[in-house]
This record gives sequence, structure tokens and C-alpha cells, in this order.
Amino acid sequence: MAKTPKNAADPTRLSDLLRLPQGPVDLGRYDPRATPGFVGGKKQAPAATAALAPRLDDLQERLFAAGRAGTGVDGPPVPSVLVVLQGMDTSGKGGVIRHAIGLVDPQGVQISAFKAPTRAEKRHDFLWRIRRRTPAPGTIGIFDRSHYEDVLIVRVHELVPESEWSARYEQINAFEAELAAAGTTVLKCYLHISADEQRQRLLARLDDPSKYWKYNPGDVDERALWPSYLRAYEDALEQCNTTGAPWHLVPADRKWYRNWAVAALLLEHLEALHLQWPPADFDVETERSRLL
Repeated sequence: MAKTPKNAADPTRLSDLLRLPQGPVDLGRYDPRATPGFVGGKKQAPAATAALAPRLDDLQERLFAAGRAGTGVDGPPVPSVLVVLQGMDTSGKGGVIRHAIGLVDPQGVQISAFKAPTRAEKRHDFLWRIRRRTPAPGTIGIFDRSHYEDVLIVRVHELVPESEWSARYEQINAFEAELAAAGTTVLKCYLHISADEQRQRLLARLDDPSKYWKYNPGDVDERALWPSYLRAYEDALEQCNTTGAPWHLVPADRKWYRNWAVAALLLEHLEALHLQWPPADFDVETERSRLL
């Protein structure tokens, strides 16, 4: 990893630190317990994460306001942001949504969780249901799992022939390029968890009756396929790591770091939009006179 910034709560270079380089991906090279970009430890994390909230809130409101105001026919597209969360079971997609995405106003957030496709969805191409859930202008969309499941679980369980799922890499890249051209910033986060940490998190669910609802015996069956999923992820991260929609690898064994990192990445991407408050589409002084 690159040199870490001095300020624990400064996300200025975090994207550079966490962005996967283009080319072949070997996930074994990346430490799931690493904390790139964060100076300090677990005790400092809550304050550092909370410190991101005011700026995140301001920028998200500006984004939402832009969506409400709209734009002219000849004007630039109203921006939106799509956060794609992928990772092995227990990597913390739900935790990120609660603790990182939870820092912004839910009014401007649209969360979609893609499970096994329904019978109706299977009658269409794999991107059909995804396109229906892309964020509207001015909103932040969250994909808890995503179109990448169609080159991951579909591949591991051999649900379609290799010739079909292997062609989807190019289709995914084209789809994400379309989103970018339409004004959507695509922030893709792979939550990198170790097999040992996954075991501990599954055991913790069995130790706590309040977490039984989160335990799925099928997760143990999927865990047995860890090497196959790892290869599938490595190929997906390599094949779909484009300039316009790069992958960011977020070490996820430490929950506190994972949550801070995704919040900081979101802040960085919102800042890159240079959001301004939309101007009034009415005469301010006239309206002031009417009120007075």
C-alpha cells in the first residue's frame, strides 16, 4: 500500500490508497486487517468517523437539491452516486450501510439488495433488474450485492455456461460506462475479509440468541467454496477495473476501519463533484417583497 496520510480523518488520498491497480489481481497479497490511510486505532475510529458527518451531510443535501432543481435540456446531467458493495458473506455490507451510509439523510438514499432473481426477472437479461434500481438524479444509490453476482455465484455454482457468464464482464463495463456518461459516479468497494474472520463472525452469531436471525446454515455451505469464490472475485476485480469505474479494496477484518473507510471514500467522491447550491428560478427580491 502507498504512504498513509498524517490526518486520520482526512480522506484526500484514500482513493489512491485503496484503488486496485489494473491488471491481474491476487487477493492473497492484501492484508484484510490493514488500516491504510488511518493513523490510530479502534479507540480513535468513532470520533474520526463522526467527524466526516457534517461535510457528508452538507454535500449530500447539495446533491439532493440539484436533483430537485433539475437542469435544462442543454445543460449538464444532474449527478448521482452509486455505491456498489461486494464481499464474502459476513464482510459487513449491512454494517457499512448502517454506520457509513447512515451518516447522510436517508431521504436522498436508495438502497437495493439483490438476492436470487425472481421468476419474472429471469425472463430478462441479467442487467434488467439492475437498471431499474440505478439512482435517480440527485440521489445516492447503494447496491448491497449487485450485478457482479452474475459473474460470482452464477459462476461458482455453474448456473449458466462459462461462455455466458464470461461475456458479462464486457457487458458490465459497458453498463458502468453508460452510468458515468449519464452523470452517475460509480464507487465500487470490495470488502476484503479473511476466512478466519468469517469463521469468528459466524460463530458469534451462534453464541448470541439475538443474532440467530442473521445466521444462515447455507453460509457454511458457501464457505466450503471459498477458493472458488476467491478466484471468481479476482477475475471480476481484474476484468471490471476500469478508469471510469475502478475497484477499491477495503480491508474488512476490522469493522471500525471498514466503516470509516467507506464513509471517507464516499466523502471524497462527493467532493470531486464540486457541488453547488442550485440558483433560484424566481426573483428573490420580488418574493421578499411579497412576503413583507
